[in-house]
Amino acid sequence: MTTERIVGIGAGAKELATEDMTLNIGPQHPSTHGVLRLKLTLDGERISAAEPIVGYMHRGAEKLFEVRDFRQIIVLANRHDWLSAFSSELGVVLAVERMLGMEVPVRAVWVRTLLAELNRILNHLMFLGSYPLEVGAITPIFYAFREREALQRVMEEISGGRMHYMFNRVGGLKDELPAGWTARARTAVSEVRSRMGEIDDLIMGNEIFRARTRNVGVLTQEQILQYGVSGPIARASGVDFDLRRDEPYLAYGDLDVRVVTRSEGDCLARFECLLDQVHASLDLADACLDRLAELPPGPINQRLPKVLKVPEGHTYAWTENPLGLNGYYLVSHGEKTPWRMKLRSASFNNIQVLTELLPGTLVADMIAILGSMFFVVGDIDK
Repeated sequence: MTTERIVGIGAGAKELATEDMTLNIGPQHPSTHGVLRLKLTLDGERISAAEPIVGYMHRGAEKLFEVRDFRQIIVLANRHDWLSAFSSELGVVLAVERMLGMEVPVRAVWVRTLLAELNRILNHLMFLGSYPLEVGAITPIFYAFREREALQRVMEEISGGRMHYMFNRVGGLKDELPAGWTARARTAVSEVRSRMGEIDDLIMGNEIFRARTRNVGVLTQEQILQYGVSGPIARASGVDFDLRRDEPYLAYGDLDVRVVTRSEGDCLARFECLLDQVHASLDLADACLDRLAELPPGPINQRLPKVLKVPEGHTYAWTENPLGLNGYYLVSHGEKTPWRMKLRSASFNNIQVLTELLPGTLVADMIAILGSMFFVVGDIDK
């Protein structure tokens, strides 16, 4: 700790001492999307050092993977990022299917792609509503939850879950789609698309919101690459990379994936990327529904043995989750449980860059910056 001493001279002169102050944000602060602690060193109203301290929600998911079979680990994989549950399941089943050399039915591939995009929209709508709330705008969250509910209904209809869907299976999906479900899904997508303009006008047309976020928390491309930051946060700083386009999986190779980028790298650019990504994902969902309408009836999954064993070896699968890159390194010794599964979560890397991003900024801007990093603490701690 540094101490600056200011000496006054004259009548009543006295020695004044000012010292840097250490301030803990959390671990129960309501703005941190879970139990995150930030240790800040303040020089007056300006942050001179910041240290994200993680681990308060650590549940040891990677070790729990090792004592559950390849069907059971899906229930753990979809819980670390509770806003992206379906997308989080995908990485596990893709890694296992690659090790098995398993070909998934075409209909299952297209349904997975559709559900992944609907899950992406649900994730982004949550942050589109909660981020303005953190900088003082209460109304947008009600609009965002109205749109979320339209999509939640169709997701709940097929899976029975509203957050943890448990609809992926090794070899495909759990069940056939209910009769008429694709028509109801198309209606929900159309409803959300028709009302997104209201959210856009409500937030982006707000001068106070723009003043609180423009040129605040600027993240450079160099910092992005140094820390492995990914997803909308990276693309808001001009990093034009999206696995769905650059290393396609599922049915993305047959789709026109529009990658949304910005160059400013500030809080406003990150929010704009999230908003535009919802429109891009709505387009992809419509394209998937069009393709499903053309496909003939067929199986939605592969028949599996009662005891599923994965051949000895290792593989790495990664997906473009709503918050960024998720990686799954699977090692098998030929048993019914993985010998090791290492999870690379998007939020863990994204939050580490706060060490460089926060110093030099004002305390008043800290919440605006923190909220614009779009993280889930369970995804950090695993």
